[in-house]
Amino acid sequence: MTGLMVNICLLALLVVIVVMVMRTHRLFAVVVLSGAYSLICAVIFVNLDAVDVAFTEAAVGAGISTVLFLAAMAVLPGTEKQPPRAHTLTSNLAGLVIVVIVGGVLMLAAFDLPAVGDPNAPAQVHVAPRYLVESDEVLHIPNVVTTVLASYRGFDTLGETIVVFTAGLGVFLLLCGATRTARRRMARPEQDQGSGPDEG
Repeated sequence: MTGLMVNICLLALLVVIVVMVMRTHRLFAVVVLSGAYSLICAVIFVNLDAVDVAFTEAAVGAGISTVLFLAAMAVLPGTEKQPPRAHTLTSNLAGLVIVVIVGGVLMLAAFDLPAVGDPNAPAQVHVAPRYLVESDEVLHIPNVVTTVLASYRGFDTLGETIVVFTAGLGVFLLLCGATRTARRRMARPEQDQGSGPDEG
């Protein structure tokens, strides 16, 4: 009962953070709230006994991503050109209908999932024993988590590594481009000041 109440409180915090992110217009607040969202997700994973996933979420979601966003904000210009908004009732209604349909399908699918920790679940009956037996006997790797990540789900791990590397490369290129733009903007007033007396 206590675990259920903790999960309800954590989910309520996630909902509050999502609403705050949707209502705020300050980029710094959005970055901080996103880091808090990832941190609460990590706590939920710990409560579900998925400590390895919690470490990854806390390190990548709440740590590295927040630092990269803050670093990008430090070199980007302080003002942003606001595009004209064209909110119509039809577009808002269509978005709401899509969200309700997708949410309803996900909730219906969640009811068919086995309970957390159910010993009769397919993952516990068929998958987990195979991993535990073959990890040491066939692959000669004593750590089951390493076996799953590097062998059974090697392509998944490779894809995740490519995604993280691509994201890091994209952030690096954005930071380099923003730094060059800032240097050019700083150099233009100096050139204007230097050319002013000569023209006079």
